[in-house]
Amino acid sequence: MTMFKTLEPYVLTFIQIFVAVDSLGNIPLFISLIEGVGKKHRHKIIIESVTTATVMAVLFLLIGKWILRFIGVTIPDFQVAGGVLLFVIALRLLLPGTTRHFLSDGHNKEIGVFPLGTPLITGPAVLTTTLIMLDTFGPGPTLVSLVLNMLIVWFTLVKADGIMKIMGVSGTRAFAKIMYILLAAIGVMMVRRGIMGIFSI
Repeated sequence: MTMFKTLEPYVLTFIQIFVAVDSLGNIPLFISLIEGVGKKHRHKIIIESVTTATVMAVLFLLIGKWILRFIGVTIPDFQVAGGVLLFVIALRLLLPGTTRHFLSDGHNKEIGVFPLGTPLITGPAVLTTTLIMLDTFGPGPTLVSLVLNMLIVWFTLVKADGIMKIMGVSGTRAFAKIMYILLAAIGVMMVRRGIMGIFSI
């Protein structure tokens, strides 16, 4: 029981960041963006994307709360705004005919940085969730969960072709839809906690 209590913050933080990152849901767009790219260049793009995503998330983890304090935004304020944002993002991705292609404007030499690193891997959903997890569970579980999720992203991108063969396009999209529903639910939870926090101040 004591061990479960110790691991609980890490498990809860990991799950919520995992949902926000949606590593499997990123695969179809990743494959479409690197179509025709050589193996060496593909590996470089993967490293660039994961590095960019990790650096952005960690930087926001370190200075995000300071920025909020500087502009006079409280954590409950951020929870409400972030929750609404997560819900809108999830809703947009769930709507029929809407895909993550709205994040990309086509091929370019920096696709590892944009749109893969940001906003595909580390976008508003990940930044918002990370900051909320930091306030809820502390820096240790949040940082560990963030790094583990980025390792999962790296693995899924490296094995993207094999994963697509196993799950198929339909399976990958179905998994992504489930993640979007969970993301919407997390958004609602953040709004609820934020409103409770505002009234308790």
